[in-house]
Amino acid sequence: VPLGGRTTTPGFLLHVFCALQIPSPRSFQPNGASEEALQHEIKELKRKDLALDQEIAQLLSEGYSLEELDKHISLLHEYNEIKDAGQMLLGKLAVIRGVTTKQLYPEYDLEISD
Repeated sequence: VPLGGRTTTPGFLLHVFCALQIPSPRSFQPNGASEEALQHEIKELKRKDLALDQEIAQLLSEGYSLEELDKHISLLHEYNEIKDAGQMLLGKLAVIRGVTTKQLYPEYDLEISD
């Protein structure tokens, strides 16, 4: 896929869309959707596409490479998966102990914002 005169991998773009939590196209097509609503969604997607292109161009101009950005997004996904697993374990432990997850945070030196 061309991007600012460069070629990006589909995987990179998929990571960008996942990182931004952009819903799949199917979620934009409710049953009986009006032409006007669909046109609005298309316009909004084009706006988001342009914003992403501008953000990527800005990062490239700051010296980041597509490979570096792809790696960073991959690491963010890995971090989120690990954090989700930790939250799940805390939740199960809270159920076993009969307390809230929030009550376990001090025991494990966690901040509420964690």
